[in-house]
Amino acid sequence: MAARARARTAVRLRLPKLRFEPLTLERWPDLESLFGKRGACGGCWCMYWRLTRPQFVQQKGAGNRRALKRIVQSGEVAGILAYAGARPVGWCSVAPRRAFPRLDRSRNLKPVDSEPVWSVVCFFVEKSHRRRGLSVQLLRAAVDYARRGGARLVEGYPTEPGGDLPDPFVYTGLVPAFRAAGFVEVLRRSKRQPIMRRAAHGRVAPPRSGQRPG
Repeated sequence: MAARARARTAVRLRLPKLRFEPLTLERWPDLESLFGKRGACGGCWCMYWRLTRPQFVQQKGAGNRRALKRIVQSGEVAGILAYAGARPVGWCSVAPRRAFPRLDRSRNLKPVDSEPVWSVVCFFVEKSHRRRGLSVQLLRAAVDYARRGGARLVEGYPTEPGGDLPDPFVYTGLVPAFRAAGFVEVLRRSKRQPIMRRAAHGRVAPPRSGQRPG
């Protein structure tokens, strides 16, 4: 099955040496090139977790593009880009959890505790680089970036592999990739989507008492 095959290959295949850079206004054209006319997926422009559902639907497409660009223009770094040479090939959205208020409105992804965390909420990988382990490298780069920003804990919300899920439906990443990047499961409120964490300074965050580790 597609999702299970992705999980098996994600931690096995190697990529050429990549570099990772925070998204700045100078690099905005690179994000546009990577996302293409569809804004990565259906006009999302990586604004799903930042807006209410009505806001997201109302401005899907060009409105979401403008909203994300305004965030970048403000000086906030909305995530990191992966480059193969000069070509952008991957994206990971990472920021303090408060930047993604829709998480708090999710029954499954509401806060685990009162610990301040940074959240990894989205990946987008150029088609030719998918299923080659890029998400693991993006995760490690996201943790490095979050650490430089003062994070102590980094949190993600990956999908458990299983079923024939196309790539757009696993945009939060897959559990095996998070494990390979040093994350452990700390809480699971749904069968398919655990909350996983790791410490930003190299030590894996322990699972909460009574919860099954990833």
